[in-house]
Amino acid sequence: MSVQKLIINTDEPFLNAKRFVPLYMFLTGFMVALMTVTKGLKHVGLTLTSSQGIALAFAIGVLVALVGVALLSRIKVDEEADKTFHFASVEKVFAVLMIFTACSMAFAHGANDVANAVGPLAAVVGVIESGGAAEIAAKSAVPGWVLLLGAVGIVIGLATYGYKVIATIGKEITELTPSRGFAAELATATTVVGASAIGLPVSTTHTLVGAVLGIGIARGIGALNLGVVGSIFMSWLITLPAGAFLSIVFFTILKAIFV
Repeated sequence: MSVQKLIINTDEPFLNAKRFVPLYMFLTGFMVALMTVTKGLKHVGLTLTSSQGIALAFAIGVLVALVGVALLSRIKVDEEADKTFHFASVEKVFAVLMIFTACSMAFAHGANDVANAVGPLAAVVGVIESGGAAEIAAKSAVPGWVLLLGAVGIVIGLATYGYKVIATIGKEITELTPSRGFAAELATATTVVGASAIGLPVSTTHTLVGAVLGIGIARGIGALNLGVVGSIFMSWLITLPAGAFLSIVFFTILKAIFV
């Protein structure tokens, strides 16, 4: 809605895009940096106070905005493209912004979803290493090889099947342009990074689908492909009981074999 009010629905959308997009770049850099400096640096032996963390994140946000300004200065009005689509030049500006929001999405995905996957594995490893003392394992540090395994796994999953998820979210729910994609990515990254900061395990894919739905709803319910939306929600409902049932089956088989 802010993009529509400040940029799209104005007399000079291209000039306003170059004026306000650096602000969105600042928000992206600040949001990701804030979590990194407050949550991540302590794991490498650097501990900052809240005020120091906010100040450093602010500085990083400003740096990101300055880099964005340098990149945006190279973009000129494409009058030929604007004849076909009035906002073609404006969308080119947002395409640059999406470089930053896509990076923040990748960071948020790794910060949250990898933990969801390797958490149970790390608990099992901790119990084994502590000789069966679960309460000790709960407080033990996650081994580096477990984190590496999670990182490799998420990359393999993205390379082998992720393209189908990308195609569904990017094309089949609602029509996306760079400006709409930016709004969805920034909202998703903010939500997921915030959830990671408070230790709440959420699904990046679910959150992104919700953000894309929000983009469609902002344009009117008719902008959504309700058939695809219904299929996605059904898959979410089926996933929970299916996962529970398969866990029971696998546990029963393994117990019969090894106990």
